[in-house]
Amino acid sequence: MLRTTIAAALLVSVALPMSAQAEDEVTIGVFLGFTGPIESLVASMGPSAEMAIKEVSDSGALLGGMKVNSVRGDTTCIDAGAATTAAERLITADGVAAIVGGDCSGVTGATLQNVAVPNGIVMVSPSATSPGLTTMEDDGLFFRTAPSDARQGEIVRDILQEKGISEIAITYTNNDYGKGLADSIERNFAEVGTVTINIPHEDGKGDYSAEVATLAAAGGEVLVVAGYVDQGGAGIVRGALDTGAFDTFYFPDGMVGDVLPTIGELDGSFGAAPGTDSEGAAMFETMASDAGISMQPFAGESYDAAALILLAMQAAGSTESSALKDKLMDVANAPGEQIFPGQLEKALKILADGGEIDYVGASAVELIGPGESAGNYREIAIDGDQLVTVGFR
Repeated sequence: MLRTTIAAALLVSVALPMSAQAEDEVTIGVFLGFTGPIESLVASMGPSAEMAIKEVSDSGALLGGMKVNSVRGDTTCIDAGAATTAAERLITADGVAAIVGGDCSGVTGATLQNVAVPNGIVMVSPSATSPGLTTMEDDGLFFRTAPSDARQGEIVRDILQEKGISEIAITYTNNDYGKGLADSIERNFAEVGTVTINIPHEDGKGDYSAEVATLAAAGGEVLVVAGYVDQGGAGIVRGALDTGAFDTFYFPDGMVGDVLPTIGELDGSFGAAPGTDSEGAAMFETMASDAGISMQPFAGESYDAAALILLAMQAAGSTESSALKDKLMDVANAPGEQIFPGQLEKALKILADGGEIDYVGASAVELIGPGESAGNYREIAIDGDQLVTVGFR
């Protein structure tokens, strides 16, 4: 009898974390690389998602007054094993109803296949851009507010062509994101010019002289660095500048961050990252500034990812992923009243009254196909030691 009593007590103690959440509360996971090669970008992404969650919770308008909690999980961006373990913890220990994330494409795909799909949990990524995620089997659970790199490849081609560039070299971080993006860039640019070389680099190295030498031998007017601004991408750029191998660079989204101009003498280099000059983007920038959040790539997309999850819950009348997944496309697209950052309470009340909304958000989000963003981009340039916006596409 004593053994039975002790065993029962242990079962209760194990179950408590799962049952501790009150019926009038729901928890959303914020699953991003708080450590790792895009840590400087996530410093804006995480708080942006949490700002939307707090806005909804404070409104008292979600499902009759439900409070919303957030809990962080660290993808590391690069370690699929660590990411899946963290995601499992979010679901089993923290009892999340849905997940904002992941961030980097490789860990996002691994988590989707190994954790989210088996557990029936919705994921909305603000920054995983690999084209491979478009066709991954997801049971209708995966969405993203950032566009696929199939679209980014077209943007890179167009910018380079408009600048009269006819010959480029490419290096990419050796993972799903880097390979998918580099292939997209090569495929698109080959229509208008020549790609002299397309090679990977590994993150975490102290010396990139061998890679830089190989790139220099192939040549090119511009070196396209499809890497991470806090990792190997920065190392490649420094190496190329130190040796004089290249002096002009194109920077895709993973390289576009506040720290980019500090890498070296980059005046005249250029690139692009998801972004828009929409009314919602301006509204979000004001909100972010007031909250002390730096306006970096994917910050707006992170706010939008969290907002869409919560609005879909309201539309479904349920916090269950099995219900909200069928409403997420509806709240993201027309018809309905347009909803911008800071207007989530208004949106929740419209949905509660049986109305329709068209969530525009911070990134002018429009979900297409299997639930991914159609894609807007902010074109940037390095002017002296400043990263400046020169246009939108």
